[in-house]
Amino acid sequence: MENLGTLAILLAFCFAVYAVLSSLVGRWTKRPFLVLSGERAVYSIWVLLSVAVGILVYSLIDGDFRLAYVASHSNRTMSNIYKFTAWWGGQEGSLLLWSWLLATYSSVLVFQNRRKLREMMPYVTAVLMTVETFFLILISFVEKPFNVLMSGKGVVDVGDGQGLNPLLQYWTMVIHPPMLYLGYVGFTVPFAFAIGSLLTKQPGEAWIHTTRRWTLVTWIFQTTGILLGAGWAYAVLGWGGYWGWDPVENASLLPWITATAFLHSVMMQEKKGMMKVWNIVLVSATFFLCIFGTFLTRSGVVQSVHAFAQSPLGNYFVAFLATGIAATLYLILNRLDYLKSEAQLESVLSRESSFLFNNLILLASCFAVLWGTMFPVISEAISGEKISVDAPFFNRVNIPIALMLMLLTGVGPLIAWRKSSAESLRRAFTWPALAGVAFSAALFAFKGVRDFYALVSFALCIFVAVTIVLEFFKGAMAIRTKNQMSMPKAMFELTHRNTRRYGGYLVHMGVVFMFIGFTGKAFDQNKTVQVNTGQTVSIGHYQLKIGKVDSGQNNDYQWEIMNVGVIKDGEMIGTLKPERRFYTASKQPTSEVSIRRRLNEDLYLNLAGNSNDGDGNVLQCYVFPLVSWIWMGYWVVLFGTIICLIPSKSRLIYPRTEVVTVGAVQVKAER
Repeated sequence: MENLGTLAILLAFCFAVYAVLSSLVGRWTKRPFLVLSGERAVYSIWVLLSVAVGILVYSLIDGDFRLAYVASHSNRTMSNIYKFTAWWGGQEGSLLLWSWLLATYSSVLVFQNRRKLREMMPYVTAVLMTVETFFLILISFVEKPFNVLMSGKGVVDVGDGQGLNPLLQYWTMVIHPPMLYLGYVGFTVPFAFAIGSLLTKQPGEAWIHTTRRWTLVTWIFQTTGILLGAGWAYAVLGWGGYWGWDPVENASLLPWITATAFLHSVMMQEKKGMMKVWNIVLVSATFFLCIFGTFLTRSGVVQSVHAFAQSPLGNYFVAFLATGIAATLYLILNRLDYLKSEAQLESVLSRESSFLFNNLILLASCFAVLWGTMFPVISEAISGEKISVDAPFFNRVNIPIALMLMLLTGVGPLIAWRKSSAESLRRAFTWPALAGVAFSAALFAFKGVRDFYALVSFALCIFVAVTIVLEFFKGAMAIRTKNQMSMPKAMFELTHRNTRRYGGYLVHMGVVFMFIGFTGKAFDQNKTVQVNTGQTVSIGHYQLKIGKVDSGQNNDYQWEIMNVGVIKDGEMIGTLKPERRFYTASKQPTSEVSIRRRLNEDLYLNLAGNSNDGDGNVLQCYVFPLVSWIWMGYWVVLFGTIICLIPSKSRLIYPRTEVVTVGAVQVKAER
């Protein structure tokens, strides 16, 4: 079986190289059969990698402990769902997942465009398969998923494995890595189309119209992956946080930031023919930041609880990044004449300028996160001393940036194109601004909130929320009055007429909810105490009655569960059961936190272990206000994104040009 898996990967590598060469040669020599054979090679790669994936997953579930990967990441006592997720639990398997997902995306893309964009598709295929070739080189010759355990007597079956890292045996880790990979890998598609448009010297927006939905779907995958990772950190690691500015966390955030900037500025190119260079640069930066994030996770350059063990992959990624970035920069500079804007910025008080400011602020945030992430590596390379950059640096820099973005979230969509008057701005923003100021003033006066950033954040959240609600209300009222229909039906009709606009408003409302949750971090409470049965601990307005500690063992781990009664205002409101586990196979202890989730706050308990004197247990107690708003905000963002993907009832059509070929002469076609 392992030989068949290895052969499938090697054949996929050969087909990937062939797909690159046949696509380019077929395009240059005008031989359609070569282009077609390159596209069919893409399908073959997907089939071969699916075979390899099937063999690896079967080996993990069946327990073929002759394979080094299976012995390292699976064992007999694990449930089948975690045996399956062990596919991406290690270096080799996760690279196979990367390759398989790219082959899947490429196959779908080639099939969708088998009769469209024929001038561009050979280059798109070549770019996708060049990236595929790189990853197949890694799993064919460097980190092989089907290596077997050997001794002096031949192949060894160790009988049982070490098992998956206990921290990864949690439900979100069944979903989080695939979602993040769907984001990372998916951004290759718009990059490939951007390069294809440059190579074919297209002045139009054909590549944007083709890839907008791809980018939006990939963006929501990346968003989902990031939020699932935050939820995993919150519920599993036991420190009570959902974001610690860890290098690998930052690596997933960087392409999300640039992709968000791209999704905003792409509207400028569609509507006004502006920011063409910006869009090419943003989509290229997003792709290379995805590769950079994959490099950080696998190279051992940075230390992280999320990273894989140190490996020889770093040099391969550095070479690929250096070559790819250099080639892309050369191509952009060489094609600047084809990327000239068709309009100029007319006023600072315009929607065009708000999009530009939005992009600048997002890029400033991206640079700050990237600089803070890589500063320890840079400082060690220059001075020989690794200077760490901790969470306070990222918070100091990014909180003001985030607040400015929140302001633009409310202001930008309501400013007119070209130029806005002071009177129109006053009409649009008077009531939202008054609502935001009044809300923060009430928090200051009646709730005793004194944190400056928290007050500003709450004011901006209310400001943005009111602007969005008013936009829906005014539009729905106009439709209701004209068509004599109910308000819910008018709201549905309004959204259906322009799903992209009003779906975007819903995404912004979800971001508002998330910011409310983030702002609650300013009011966290925590206490770490040594406790014994019968003791009472107070935190906030809760009293915790420490009950008995139950213990036991199953085939996978030993466990201890503390029963804690929760009392609020003299009334027993429930029981929390924080747990401590010790996994037998991996010899690792873990904590299973217990959380009482409510819309206003979470009560969070972590059984950290036995006390030093052995007479009691250490209990970490936290009260986290408003955290649930983060997870609620994600569902609103997801719903808004789905709305954006639905075609509008009244489709917006922007005039655009694209290059077509008539004989050997290129002409412009307007439509």
